[in-house]
Amino acid sequence: MTVFPPAHHVNFAELQPAIALGALDGRYRPVVAELSNYFSEAGLNRARVFVEVEWLIYLLDHGVLPGAPQLSDSERSYLRSLTEEFDAEAIRELAATEAVTRHDVKAVEYFIKDRLDAAPTHIPDSVLPQLHEVVHIFCTSEDINNLSYALVIKAGVEKGWLPAARQLRDDLVTRAKENANIPMLCRTHGQPATPSTMGKELAVFAYRLSRQIKRIENIDFLGKINGATGTYAAHVTAIPTVDWQKVSRGFVESLGLTWNPLTTQIESHDWQAELYADIARYNRIAHNLATDAWTYISLDYFHQNLSAQGSTGSSTMPHKVNPIRFENAEANLEISTALLDTLAATLVTSRLQRDLTDSTTQRNIGTALGHSLLALDNLIRGLAGIDINAEAMARDLDANWEVLGEAVQQTMRAASIAGATGMDDPYERLKELTRGNRVTGEQMREFIAGLHLPADVEQRLLALTPETYTGIAATLIDHL
Repeated sequence: MTVFPPAHHVNFAELQPAIALGALDGRYRPVVAELSNYFSEAGLNRARVFVEVEWLIYLLDHGVLPGAPQLSDSERSYLRSLTEEFDAEAIRELAATEAVTRHDVKAVEYFIKDRLDAAPTHIPDSVLPQLHEVVHIFCTSEDINNLSYALVIKAGVEKGWLPAARQLRDDLVTRAKENANIPMLCRTHGQPATPSTMGKELAVFAYRLSRQIKRIENIDFLGKINGATGTYAAHVTAIPTVDWQKVSRGFVESLGLTWNPLTTQIESHDWQAELYADIARYNRIAHNLATDAWTYISLDYFHQNLSAQGSTGSSTMPHKVNPIRFENAEANLEISTALLDTLAATLVTSRLQRDLTDSTTQRNIGTALGHSLLALDNLIRGLAGIDINAEAMARDLDANWEVLGEAVQQTMRAASIAGATGMDDPYERLKELTRGNRVTGEQMREFIAGLHLPADVEQRLLALTPETYTGIAATLIDHL
């Protein structure tokens, strides 16, 4: 029996650069790499440095700490450069410090204090070395973490995920308008049904996605900075003359976040759960789009543009062009949605005033959004790689004249109400003609002519074809 891996094999765990364990950091990294600015450990640490520095500056600039020195413009710029110039060396230094502290936020505190000590080499007579005790003052780790996560999630969603979500919606709007008047046979329960236009059907998805985008754009990103159990106990004990709620609110809002006045040690993460539920719902609508697009390809309503696809369809069947973009999107949306559902369900619970379940859970936010972003990229590429096959849709329509049965029986009902005679049992009469039967245009016109409808009504029905039986589908797109 042969054994895998072989007894003597290269240990990938020891290779440099490190081999990615997950697909997002390996095969698909070019698509999702932007998210590493926000959701990687390095991205989180950069946000922590930002919050710690801005808290220090805010306290000094607002005179919150009696006796503390004032900062010069050059000192303020130096402090902010710690975030602006946070690079590979800083990442390595923080990792080495955390290996000693075994505490991520404490490592950030020490990192900043080391930079305060080094300030005089850049700014003569700087007061920064005197500010050791201002770094992380009146903060529990979760004060820094909740604000850092709020900032990276806000930036990651607004700069990384939302542009792709909007582009997919916008591409659908463009396609909907281009194909507003292209008739197609609908299928309810997979069976031939009242026709629509391809544009209107794409517009439905655009409208659905637009609603979710609006919800996501209007999410409040909450933050707090109020101490170990959310009571400002240490704050008012140390400096009782300060309005600490005003300071807290002012600082949180200065970061572009919404202040949460009532928390335990942690900010409760309810806003995160709301956000992930909305993104998951967007994902599910996009998943519906992927499966419908796949089906339209199988019906030849969508014809795949070979040059746009640019890929081998099958390793053995050279004629094939597989709908891989839509299949890839479908799978990654399922993975993303499952993770988002888990995040939304677990982050709203924390035992008593604090437990650490959220610490490891939140480190999967980037993975959840990464799989969604990868899926959106595939959907955008997939839609760009298809042509609408109006000829195939026209053939399908002409082969299904029985779908006019709805129009005829409803017109008979209306005529009966208006006083026409001989309009009894319209549904049953059309059912007898059409159910389970393939009806030709000639048969349908013969049936209509035998109803003895008022002349104008009869002419309207005789002029109707499956291709023209689309109601006001083309104008419904105006709602976009």
